[in-house]
Amino acid sequence: MKITLLSEDRIRLDGRPGPLSVEAESAEMQYSPFHMLASGLATCTFAVLASWGTHAKLPVDDLSVEVGWKFVEAPHRVGELDVDVLWPSLPPERRAAAVRAAGLCTVTKTLEMPPQIVVEVKA
Repeated sequence: MKITLLSEDRIRLDGRPGPLSVEAESAEMQYSPFHMLASGLATCTFAVLASWGTHAKLPVDDLSVEVGWKFVEAPHRVGELDVDVLWPSLPPERRAAAVRAAGLCTVTKTLEMPPQIVVEVKA
C-alpha cells in the first residue's frame, strides 16, 4: 500500500500489495497530522471498497482513493474532507453502489458522528 502526498492538502492511496510506504511529490513536503487524518479515511474507504468489489467479483487492481481537505475558522480546523474514488475498471452502472459501500467506512461514520475526546495529563 502506498500513500502519496500530492500537496499540502491532498493525498492518494494506492492499494497495491506490499509494505506501507509514504511518499511525497517533493522533498519539501512533510507528513502532517492532516495527511494522517486523510490517510486513515482513505485506508478505511479503500478497504471497504476492495472487500465489496472482491465480493461482487469486480477487479480492484486499479482502485485508488484520493482525499483532500479544506480548513475553516472559529476555531481553525478541517471543515471538509473530499473523497475521490479512482476506479477506472468499475462499470458505470456500479458507481452508485460503490458510493453507498464507501459510506460504510467506520472512519467516515466516526467523522460524521464525532466521538467525545477526553484529554488527561498523568504524572
